Amino acid sequence: MKKNKLESIVNLKKHPINEAGYRSKCKFMLDNDGVLVLNNFLLKESIKGILEEAKQQENLAYYCINEHNVYLEPFNDQFDKDHPRNKTVISSKGCITDDQVPKSSSLRTLYNSLNFKDFLCNVLDEEALYKYGDNLSSINIHYAKEGQELGWHFDNSSFAITLLIQKPESGGAFEYIRDFRNSKINDNNFDQVLDLINGNCIPNKLSMNNGSLVLFRGKDAIHRVTPTIGDRTRILSVLAYNAEPNVQLSETARMTFFGKLY
Repeated sequence: MKKNKLESIVNLKKHPINEAGYRSKCKFMLDNDGVLVLNNFLLKESIKGILEEAKQQENLAYYCINEHNVYLEPFNDQFDKDHPRNKTVISSKGCITDDQVPKSSSLRTLYNSLNFKDFLCNVLDEEALYKYGDNLSSINIHYAKEGQELGWHFDNSSFAITLLIQKPESGGAFEYIRDFRNSKINDNNFDQVLDLINGNCIPNKLSMNNGSLVLFRGKDAIHRVTPTIGDRTRILSVLAYNAEPNVQLSETARMTFFGKLY
């Protein structure tokens, strides 16, 4: 496979990301649904190469188990510990950081591609996108072995961009409910959040295959990834950008998710 060429990484016949009409279609779907799944976004050969890299680097992954509330905020002593504001769920996964992703990786070529970033700006309605100011947070690869999961939560950022690299044998389903709170007016929808945590709400499920690009607006859409079932690890790449240059992930977040500051 030729390195450093977008056409050797992305299925541009199926996903002509440079075309205005295609960009408009993607933007409409994201605005309308709050999520955009572009199946078969990566070519099979590039998926294979990225998967091989991920498996080679897996021994470097930092594994952690975190208890957190769905708002990803510190404990609030104005509420008791069983209140939905403070009630905790579990997230467990492994992660390798940007500095551990090979410089020749197709992931890095895609991440840095001006055409790809221009496509994302169009679809996400952002003026510009920048890499993180620290050396850990821009490209991450997440590993979820059997029993590992991502608990219910709202994102702090306005959008998330992921690539599914390897589906597990079973489980590992992305579930979500749109418009589950209104962060603009500080309406945290405590009653329904408690119902959801207690299993009394039916979420939507996303269907995606290896090589799918997913754009998701999770600030007001609650979401989770169900536990992986089977011996095949769920592997996902997160492509993280900022609307402003030189933004660093907080030291607390870096220690929590990566186990290091740099």
